[in-house]
This record gives sequence, structure tokens and C-alpha cells, in this order.
Amino acid sequence: MRDYHPPADLLQGRVILITGAGSGIGRAAAHACAAHGASVVLFGPIGPQLERVYDAIEAAGHPQPALYVLDLDKASPTDYVGLANSLAQEFGRLDGLLHNAAVLPFLSRIDDYEPETWNQVLRINLTAPFLLTQACLPLLRTVPDASILFTSDGVGRRGKAYWGAYGVAKFGVEGLMQILADELEGTAPIRVNSIDPGAVRTDLRIQVYPGVDPAGWVLPEQIMADYLYLLGPDSRGVTGQAFNAQ
Repeated sequence: MRDYHPPADLLQGRVILITGAGSGIGRAAAHACAAHGASVVLFGPIGPQLERVYDAIEAAGHPQPALYVLDLDKASPTDYVGLANSLAQEFGRLDGLLHNAAVLPFLSRIDDYEPETWNQVLRINLTAPFLLTQACLPLLRTVPDASILFTSDGVGRRGKAYWGAYGVAKFGVEGLMQILADELEGTAPIRVNSIDPGAVRTDLRIQVYPGVDPAGWVLPEQIMADYLYLLGPDSRGVTGQAFNAQ
């Protein structure tokens, strides 16, 4: 992927759903996918961030995006099925699903983790991607080459002290990716992969590393070629893999 240059029409006519699309990597991915021809479904909690991304994509003359507001912390399985049904009615297809939304309230020893916070972090970072994927699988199966891309993290591939529920959730995401890829291989034209974006200048990372100068971290826009490759048709046949954007 290091030398990948996506063609301008890479995602022409495709529909890509992006969670956490209001800021950071999700916002950059939404702009990149729209700029390469996709109709982007901007998924996130209620607030002005999603609307600003929507307006910017529309102002740039890209395909009209769609907004879907849902709180991952409170959503039920029925809510995810409702989303899938709405996508089927509005677009009749779904070509890509980028799981980008995440929450990391703080770093903490396992000794000190409160059960309520533990459950919330797992619910948003692991259970929500499972439920959304499960609800969208029937729609993803209807297109010739769909892609599911999970956002991972280095602490979900090798355990690291104090990363608590977030690290455990990312280990779970890696397992979910591998299991789903193995189940779908040879049975459905859906590829499933994960990507660790690395040190990227996002609000989440700045919050976790308040004493570090973020100027040394890359901007979200600088790693978008990797995302476009894995979401687009040029990655056909690539599945079950854990990628690093840096």
C-alpha cells in the first residue's frame, strides 16, 4: 500500500458507511471516499460535527452524502437493523463499512477500573462494531466486492499496561476480524481486514498523550491512501489481514 495511488473514480457509484465520521480519521476518510466518487453515509452521535462534514462534501461537488445519527453507547440491536433497512431503502446497496468510532476515557490500572466504565468502553469499541456488521451483512452480500474495515491499534495486537478496556476491546476487534474473514472466505464476496492507523493527530490521541507535542504525528489525510485501497476494489482477494498505516 505504500506506493498506492488511488484513481479518481475508485469508488464511483459505491456506498461507504463510516462510523465516527465527524472528526479525525473518520472525517478524513469521509472526504477521501467522497472525493473518489462514493456516496458516503456519515455515522455518529448527534451534534454539529457530522453536519459540517456533510456540508463540506456537498460544497465540494462530490456525491451527496447521507447522515445517520446514532449513539453507540445506547443503541440496541434493533437500532442497527433499522439502519441497515434504511440503507437498503435509500441506496439499495452497501459496498464498504469502515468501523472508526472509538472511545478511550483514560489510562488506568486494571485494579482501578470501574465496571460501568469497562462495560461502556467495550460496548462502544467492540460490541457496536459486531452489531453493526451483523446487521449490514445481508446488504453487503448483495454487491460484487464489499469491504469491511476495522480500525485497530497496536495495543490490541500486543498488550500494554494501563490501556485497560480499550486494549481488550481492540484485541477483540482483531479476533472478530479474523473469525469473520474466515467465515466469509469462499462463501461471500466480502473481504474483512483491520488497520492500525498509528500515531495520527486526532483529538483522541491528544487526549491520551497530553504531554506530547502532536506536531510529530501525521495528519489523518496523510494515511488515506491505505484506507482507500482497503475499501476500494483494488484490494479484491485481500482478506483476514492486519495492516499498519505507518
